[in-house]
Amino acid sequence: MASGNAIRGSRVGAGPMGEAERGEAAPRFRISYWCANGHETKPSFAEDGGVEAPEIWDCPRCGFPAGQDRTNPPNPPRTEPYKTHLAYVKERRSDADGAAILDEALAKLRGN
Repeated sequence: MASGNAIRGSRVGAGPMGEAERGEAAPRFRISYWCANGHETKPSFAEDGGVEAPEIWDCPRCGFPAGQDRTNPPNPPRTEPYKTHLAYVKERRSDADGAAILDEALAKLRGN
């Protein structure tokens, strides 16, 4: 005799047996999207959802934006490289400014 709370005839982790338990799936349609790398994605959307399919979809393979026009996919986003604090300072100051600030700081340290 089995003990525990298991229902006879099932196993641990067993899910619903089919559509009879879940109900019927809503009618769906698929739209193709292409990214700049040529990957095709076909997400499905409910036909009677009242919402239109988006113009842009993120490619699940590379993450680039994908559009519905295969010959003209959206451009990938341009990412700026990481800048250090020194790079930002060099954008704001010229070499002459930097030399003047350094000379002032050295003079202050030397007590002049």
